[in-house]
Amino acid sequence: MNVLHKTPDLADAVLATLAEIPFPSVDADRPSTLLTRCPAAGVTPLHDVPALAQAAGVGHLHIKDERARMGLGSFKALGAAYVIARDAEDGNAKGRTYVTASAGNHGLSVAAGAQAFGARAVVYLADTVPEGFADRLRSFGAEVVRHGAIYEEAMAGAAQAATDNDWALLSDSSWPGYLDRPYTLMEGYLVLMQEAVAQMPAPPTHIFLQAGVGGLATACAAYARVSWGDAPRIVVVEPEAAPA
Repeated sequence: MNVLHKTPDLADAVLATLAEIPFPSVDADRPSTLLTRCPAAGVTPLHDVPALAQAAGVGHLHIKDERARMGLGSFKALGAAYVIARDAEDGNAKGRTYVTASAGNHGLSVAAGAQAFGARAVVYLADTVPEGFADRLRSFGAEVVRHGAIYEEAMAGAAQAATDNDWALLSDSSWPGYLDRPYTLMEGYLVLMQEAVAQMPAPPTHIFLQAGVGGLATACAAYARVSWGDAPRIVVVEPEAAPA
């Protein structure tokens, strides 16, 4: 509060920016309906893990297992691939080039979505991303470009490439002036939470969500609140070395 009090211009700028940001979608039916046309994106299991629950000293513990979704072994399979599926539904994906930066799972979703709908994927990786991950991207038909030492530099390279080549920038992070695609991408994540709600035998007391740039955590939290109200405590977990 002291910062906002001492720098009213900054506070006004922040509030003006937030006013442009839409509340996360909770309409899971649209992505769910679209993804039913893709068998590889089918429902994933919710596992009851009693041994882990006992070790944690709780009654029950459930884990939503996304590893089989689209064959990616990734909890982010539904995001970027859903954006490309939406474009395909409108006749705008085939032959298009989607470019992004990634430090992990997001790039796989772009690559798989592009491969599934006849598009091309170009993924920018920082030099610190392991070559093994680059090889996984290539296995889904993506072109990998090394650019910069950190994710932010790779993202800047991807954005510039999109401008220079008239490619579609498909980032899972957003910024003023770039909101539509990340917003749609987050809508794809609603499907896994819709499934989890249907699979849970009773509302949970706690929900633990991963946060990279925050899109998956935000979408899942918003849907959880609509489904279960304020009762569950939602805990967002992210790495100390790379806080969003």
